[in-house]
Amino acid sequence: MKRRTLPAAAALAATATLLLTACGGGDDSAKANNKIAGADTGAGTASASPEASKAANFKRPAMTFPADFKMVFDRTEPSDDKKAAALGDAENFVRAINYGIVRQDAEDAAYKFYSTPGGTAQAYAKKQIKQYVDGGWTVTGVQRYSRAEVDMAGDGNRASVSFCDDDSKFYGKEVKSQKVLKTQPSAKDYYFFEIVMTASTEADGLWTAEDVQVQKEATQCKA
Repeated sequence: MKRRTLPAAAALAATATLLLTACGGGDDSAKANNKIAGADTGAGTASASPEASKAANFKRPAMTFPADFKMVFDRTEPSDDKKAAALGDAENFVRAINYGIVRQDAEDAAYKFYSTPGGTAQAYAKKQIKQYVDGGWTVTGVQRYSRAEVDMAGDGNRASVSFCDDDSKFYGKEVKSQKVLKTQPSAKDYYFFEIVMTASTEADGLWTAEDVQVQKEATQCKA
């Protein structure tokens, strides 16, 4: 059992198309919905300025995994702070999907924290988790992410983050029996992700996944 299955309409579009979306004016409804689901925000004071409110303290959800599962991110930290933050939270978004699977909770707060309400990314995360929960499966093995790239939009508040995902050593596992559902190596083990990340209007330093496109059988990602 491999995850990542998507309806045909959600298959990867051309990279330029998604980047143009990131560079455009954006959807006002997405901006309006850019609240931090699952965030533990600090209490404000009556005299707090808008700038102080925006920088309110918040706690990121803690995500820990069983010893038999690991996510490896092979990449270099971008020198630009915004690019580094967008990439880091894109990684947290895919990490949160696996965390929801491990917790067997399609409404887990972690993926909601790292995704924009109403966006395709949040719907994708929920779909991935739900299909595992419904099937009675969890995850095991190693997922390896590599070849990360970040392209910033002109306003500096949106970014297109892309990376490869090698699932050749990643498997589903039956929750009840703990049987590992191993598969033969194939092109189906490789995926190419492109995620539009948006800077949160509620907390400085937090980026949330708004839209996601996933190319299946991405053999260009094979080492």
